[in-house]
Amino acid sequence: MSEAQIEVGKYVNTFGIKGEIKIFPYVEYFEDLKQFTIRGKEYKISKMRRNKNVYIVKLKEIDDINDIENLKGSMITINESDKPEPPEGEYYKEDLIGFDVITDEGKNLGQLEDIFNTGANDIYQVGKILLPGIEEVIKEINPKKRQIIVHIIKGLI
Repeated sequence: MSEAQIEVGKYVNTFGIKGEIKIFPYVEYFEDLKQFTIRGKEYKISKMRRNKNVYIVKLKEIDDINDIENLKGSMITINESDKPEPPEGEYYKEDLIGFDVITDEGKNLGQLEDIFNTGANDIYQVGKILLPGIEEVIKEINPKKRQIIVHIIKGLI
C-alpha cells in the first residue's frame, strides 16, 4: 500500500529556458521541502527562491525547459512522512481543519472549516462564525482530542 500524498502546490508555469519552474504553494512550509512528486515521479530540489506569491524552483533532474513543460498545471505532492514538523507550539492549517471548536464554557460551536490570514492575524472559520486567531480568543489547541478551546469575548458572536 502506497503512502498518503499531500498536495503542497501547483506547477503553474516555466521560468527561463534552463528548466526552472514556477510553483504556487498551498502550504506554509513549502520552502522547507527537499523533494516532491509530480504525476508520480519524484524530483529533488537543487535551489528555490521566492518571487511574489510563487516559488521559482530548479530541479536536479531537469536542465531543459522541454523536459518539464508538458507537466504544467500538475499538482505538486509529497509523502505524508516527508512533511516537516511545525515549530513547537505551532500547527499547520490543514492539520486543524475538522477539529471541534468548543467554548471555555463547554458549548460546541461546530467544526473548524478554514483558517485564513488577514495580515494582522489568522481568522478561524466555524460555520458562519469567524473567530480572530488571538490569544484572548484561542485558548487551547489539543491535537489528541482534536479540539480547539475558545473564549468568546463579549460582542464577538
